[in-house]
Amino acid sequence: MNRIISSVKHAAASDRRLSDFLFVLWAGGAALLSYSLVYALRKPFTAATFDGMDFFGMDYKTAASMVQISGYFLSKLAGIKLISELKKENRLRFIVLSVVVAELSLVAFGFLPCPFNVFALFFNGLSPGCMWGVIFSFLEGRRTTDLLAALMGISIAVSSGAAKSAGLFVMDTWQVSEFWMPALIGGVALPLLLLLGWLLNRLPAPTDADKALRTERVTLDGRGRWNIFREFMPLLILLFVANLFIIILRDIKEDFIVDIIDVKAAGLSSWAFARIDAVVTIIILGIFGLMTLVRSNVRVLCLLLFLVTCGAAGLSFLAFNYDALHLPAVTWLFLQGLFLYVAYLSFQTLFFERFIACFRIKGNVGFFIVTLDFIGYTGTVVVLACKEFLTPDINWLAFYNLLSGYVGLGCSVAFVAAAIYIVMRYRREFPGRCSANGYVNPRLQLVS
Repeated sequence: MNRIISSVKHAAASDRRLSDFLFVLWAGGAALLSYSLVYALRKPFTAATFDGMDFFGMDYKTAASMVQISGYFLSKLAGIKLISELKKENRLRFIVLSVVVAELSLVAFGFLPCPFNVFALFFNGLSPGCMWGVIFSFLEGRRTTDLLAALMGISIAVSSGAAKSAGLFVMDTWQVSEFWMPALIGGVALPLLLLLGWLLNRLPAPTDADKALRTERVTLDGRGRWNIFREFMPLLILLFVANLFIIILRDIKEDFIVDIIDVKAAGLSSWAFARIDAVVTIIILGIFGLMTLVRSNVRVLCLLLFLVTCGAAGLSFLAFNYDALHLPAVTWLFLQGLFLYVAYLSFQTLFFERFIACFRIKGNVGFFIVTLDFIGYTGTVVVLACKEFLTPDINWLAFYNLLSGYVGLGCSVAFVAAAIYIVMRYRREFPGRCSANGYVNPRLQLVS
């Protein structure tokens, strides 16, 4: 009898593992490809340099980036409410509207005369600005969310380089103009993105086991958002301010990397960015994938804060020792991508998923991520505006190194302080913790 029971349990466990594996392939693959295609609608124009062009006295590319990011950060402001309150039955409709408007704005960018076509990029930033939160809402609150979030998160690391490489390839090989190149790439991405949105919309809802392990995810009204912020204000202020600078640094790197590094002088091919980002992606996927093996939510939070602290410190080291290190362009790009994306993606994927589960918060991940992005992109617009009006002829490499050096130092301090807060808060709220396997307090059903 014991053998029969053991065999049944083993078969059930095998079926569950197979089911989880297939679900991860379906949901994680669809999410990864979906957000990769969102980048195809937003980032290809950054591959162009627009040499010799201006926007009413401003540098054309700086103006184009500022206009697009202005639309993007306004969508994040609206998204604090929209994504927090978005019901599951409206997700697909939101995706369809967003991607269609994004592609139409790229067509307008190619069709309108210069420099007035820059204004079309405002709508290109505005329309897909909440796509991350919408796509992530299909994944959160599940037993497999760590792995799903890691798969989705690496799309950011690999897609930006791929979008720039695709843009360079289309202009260099097919001789498409830098104004119509974004619309061409976006036109290929549009139908695929609609299909993937439909597939995501057919995902099954989280099970009772998922809800027990990771807390049921609910919509948040204005009062609910304020209550969460007030409850964890010291921690959230630290993380919001640190991520403000991380996002600024990331945006400048992504939008102006071809200005920071002379691609031809460095001997880089048009697909070099995609290859470098692919290696970074594999490493980050491995790191985040290991987090699924750690059941304790508070331990994962501490591990993530340790990783992002190391990433921030690495950015400072590279910046302050740039001349002494004499790194090849490929090595420098790889290390920049690794350190920056470890910090950025931790908060875009795993951190708030585990944070909600750890402290049993009634809410959703979208609220935290959209708020982070709104604050960060606001900062990017301010920095680009100051650069353009105060020092328009700045050396991009020197500017980026200076910024990354001090951002790394400041963020290291903030992340260490955040880790201390979490540990102290956790010990105060869950004093019955006795081991890595559970708690003395019988009211707690799970490892937090």
